Amino acid sequence: MPHIDLPEGYPGILGPMAFRPETAAALNELAEVLLRGPSPLSRGERELIAAYVSRLNRCTFCHRSHAAFAAHQLDGGAELVEAVTCDPDTAPIGAKLRALLRIASKVVPAGRNVTAADVEAARAAGATDVEIHDTVLIAAAFCMFNRYVDGLDTWVPHDDEAYEAAARRTVERGYRVMPSLDDLLGA
Repeated sequence: MPHIDLPEGYPGILGPMAFRPETAAALNELAEVLLRGPSPLSRGERELIAAYVSRLNRCTFCHRSHAAFAAHQLDGGAELVEAVTCDPDTAPIGAKLRALLRIASKVVPAGRNVTAADVEAARAAGATDVEIHDTVLIAAAFCMFNRYVDGLDTWVPHDDEAYEAAARRTVERGYRVMPSLDDLLGA
């Protein structure tokens, strides 16, 4: 049960966004730029970073949502996403992405945990300064998004189809278009 009276039928972050559309616009724009805007990291890689950070933060809604979004955009699909979000050190990914995920994991408890050695390891694996920047910003933003969702105790769907439908919608339309209740109900 959410801590405040959120509109019914809107899962996760969509409830607070429907409650305060004036803040939703800024948050959706941030997500659009971070996850879909120009970057040397693919959209799938950026969604994977969001899913991984959300899993580390134990934010079920954001983890499942962004895992589905990543799976729709990465070769290897859901199996790869599960492997990466469970243990990037053993997942079948390249050294650069592994180093970037290590940086993202350090941002979760505190940004100051990212060290010069972490950044140098990412550079040695081929990461550019833009990729390092984008990773840190995605991780920091998702710490905020995760706390927003869980801090209001939003409703979390448990069926996979809700996340699959959201993935299809978001991959196609992006974050700037807030889904209607009819979209969410499949009407």
